[in-house]
Amino acid sequence: MYSFNNDYSEGACSEIINVLNTSNLCQSVGYGLDEYCESARKRIQKQLHCDSCDVHFVVGGTQCNQIVIASALRPHEAVIAAIGGHINVHETGAIEACGHKVLVGDGSDGKLTGEGVRKVVEAHSDEHMVKPAMVYLSDATEVGTVYTKAELSDLRKVCDEYGLYMYLDGARLPMALVAEDNDVKFDDLQHYCDVCYLGGTKCGALFGEAVVIFNEALKKDFRYQIKQRGGLLAKGRLLGLQFDTLFKDDLYLRLARHAVDMAQRLQQGMIELGISMYVTTTTNQIFPIMNRDLIQHMEKHYLFQSWERLDETHEAVRFVTSWACEEEAVDECLAWIKQAIDENPDIMKQ
Repeated sequence: MYSFNNDYSEGACSEIINVLNTSNLCQSVGYGLDEYCESARKRIQKQLHCDSCDVHFVVGGTQCNQIVIASALRPHEAVIAAIGGHINVHETGAIEACGHKVLVGDGSDGKLTGEGVRKVVEAHSDEHMVKPAMVYLSDATEVGTVYTKAELSDLRKVCDEYGLYMYLDGARLPMALVAEDNDVKFDDLQHYCDVCYLGGTKCGALFGEAVVIFNEALKKDFRYQIKQRGGLLAKGRLLGLQFDTLFKDDLYLRLARHAVDMAQRLQQGMIELGISMYVTTTTNQIFPIMNRDLIQHMEKHYLFQSWERLDETHEAVRFVTSWACEEEAVDECLAWIKQAIDENPDIMKQ
């Protein structure tokens, strides 16, 4: 069965496998203090046009979110996220487990709005409630949408007004950056975010994310926070080597662009076959609406995720394409759907 279930089913891109193999017996110091991590830091700083930012490497996204949020917030403070935000839904209460409440703000299409943040802050007015202190965003969002400069600027304005940190979860940031409707660039991040992370796990790496800290107030003792929360990898050079490779020769964005191209090919093909979308996206996640008969038919040959039940017979499902997704696999999937429709037109009944 071919998997469209996520964008980390494969191992790593060949460039990373090659460099891990050729450097395998080279000795280096541990815990991210090696020359490979230092080279990766410099490449990331150059890409972001920010020599003053701190860069730290950890294994996974939930680690990033827990370490960053726990490090930035005082015990009585909370973080604001969209209702579908990863920290609110898919991290097993990791943020709450470290003592910080996740507050839900209004928005649409997976995105928070400045006004949504404002409402949350003003609803928490005294010491009998948690105090909002950070805004959490993901770009691309959990439903594959992207933030525009105008939206980020509006959020930044509200954060500045209320003294909130702004944190961007970039697990799929490269996919957002290459999306056709995106107007945000790498070097814009320092103007909108206090801290963010650049995802590697979902863009060609075996594992790993890069936490980037712009705000001086958040830099002090951050390595202590990483260590205390189990994120300081002894063989840290394995992370540095991967990011050093991803940020050479535009590899990071080239891998993301392929993933996005495959998803858009799949989405457009489904639309042409008469399938509606729960939300139309421009990144590497798509959300077709299918009836149960078609879903059961597809499940015999493909892995994908049930997203939301819409009525008794229809569901929104999620297909995700990766940096390694084969064009032939996309075309075969579309051909399989077409054949199912041709053989049983009732399978498309609304």
